[in-house]
Amino acid sequence: MTKVLTDARSIRIKGRSFLAVMLSPDLPIDDWLIRLDDLAARSAGFFLGRPVVLDLTDLQIDRPQLKDLIAELAKRNVSIMGIEGARPSILGSGMPPALKGGRSVSDIEVQAKEPVDPPGKPAVAETRPAMQSIVIREPVRSGQSVIFPEGDVTVIGSVASGAEVIAGGSVHIYGTLRGRAMAGSIGNASARIFCRKLEAELVAIDGIYKMAEDMAPNLRGQAVQLWLEDDAIMAEKLI
Repeated sequence: MTKVLTDARSIRIKGRSFLAVMLSPDLPIDDWLIRLDDLAARSAGFFLGRPVVLDLTDLQIDRPQLKDLIAELAKRNVSIMGIEGARPSILGSGMPPALKGGRSVSDIEVQAKEPVDPPGKPAVAETRPAMQSIVIREPVRSGQSVIFPEGDVTVIGSVASGAEVIAGGSVHIYGTLRGRAMAGSIGNASARIFCRKLEAELVAIDGIYKMAEDMAPNLRGQAVQLWLEDDAIMAEKLI
């Protein structure tokens, strides 16, 4: 006779993935914390309730310095869910756990000048893996987050102040972008941001961000596309 296990006290375990913000400090830590404070001040609530991973790869600090860093982040309401790239010797009791197996992203090397094909030779397009996409058919309201690391996000409407759209690919806003838009969130320097009317609090591509006050005044209220070039966000009006 086959026995079916139906004990109500059994524990259900499931796998689930989440998109976390990766913070990669650099030395000196005090200067890095000042830049972090500047980002938090200019984009209120950016870290609020968001899973954060601390990337310590190639950062030469010891255990007391790591404890101080975690404490300083806690004062700023930045809760570290895990630490990646740390030497085992600097981790200890009471610290966030070590993480492994995150999706790795290779560094992007930007050539000083693109190679020119010989005359008569057809240009060869770069082949990239096909990405998925989703379409949001309503406005994204304040306090809401749309997170889609698998590909592009298109919003048929506006993104309110205090709302955010995070995509692994490009972001397309068919209304006014007043909140935050982050493209290439898991490492895609070719991702772009398009919007019909730019009034954003923050835009970011592949981890490089630009705040509202850093944007050219003549772009405010305009249809704009943004892209990454030499580790800087570029923008131009759409005709």
